[in-house]
Amino acid sequence: MVQTPQDAAPKRGNGRRSAGNADAPQLSAARVVEFLRGHPNFLCENQDLLDVLIPPGRNSGNGVTDLQQFMVEKLRRDLADLTEARDALVVTGRGNLSAQARVHKAVLALLKARSFEHFIECLTTDLAVILNLDVIVVGVEQVEDGTAAPPTAGVVQLSPKMVDSQIGPGQNIVLRDNVAGDPAIFGPGAGLVHSEALIRLSFGRTAPAALLAFGARDANHFEPGQGAELLNFLARVVETSIRGWLDLPE
Repeated sequence: MVQTPQDAAPKRGNGRRSAGNADAPQLSAARVVEFLRGHPNFLCENQDLLDVLIPPGRNSGNGVTDLQQFMVEKLRRDLADLTEARDALVVTGRGNLSAQARVHKAVLALLKARSFEHFIECLTTDLAVILNLDVIVVGVEQVEDGTAAPPTAGVVQLSPKMVDSQIGPGQNIVLRDNVAGDPAIFGPGAGLVHSEALIRLSFGRTAPAALLAFGARDANHFEPGQGAELLNFLARVVETSIRGWLDLPE
């Protein structure tokens, strides 16, 4: 069979070239090597690439830099960071469980009170031990006409508007660290207080404003921004219990 010139010519398909590849530069190993030589800090600045690169053998020879140790050190740092984060999470979780157990024990102690006076005694003495605090008091504002409720051990008479001035209008709780206890709130125990938690109590629309005050000698026991869910829960238990003992309307 005789080949014609057309048969002998190499086939070129349909003669079309993909528009996307027409002007695309051809990347070669030589160009990659040239780029890396001109940018020796490239891998330091793009360390995520080390997660996908295959390291050379430790004894490559011929002046080839061994990246294996560099990658190992990066993995060690990542592992150390993960371990530190895990340990911090475990400590936080254990602390939360311990605090939760203490609050549950405190609520059970309050439920065993046999009278209002016994309830206040449990609140201000037993709960201080259970919660590892130094001072716990209930503060009730005097009414505007100057009359005051009958004195009860553990209940402090506050001046009018003091709850708002201490906690803030519209706020339910404030946590402070590195403070000097206020004698107007903590009475004789103020000298023991170096951090505090003040929580608003509401005994009803006709009842005077009140607060529950926790004081600790540890200056960092209470801190701004600290989680306060358990403290709020305990304050609501105290609030509801006092309203029940005194038969106050909501």
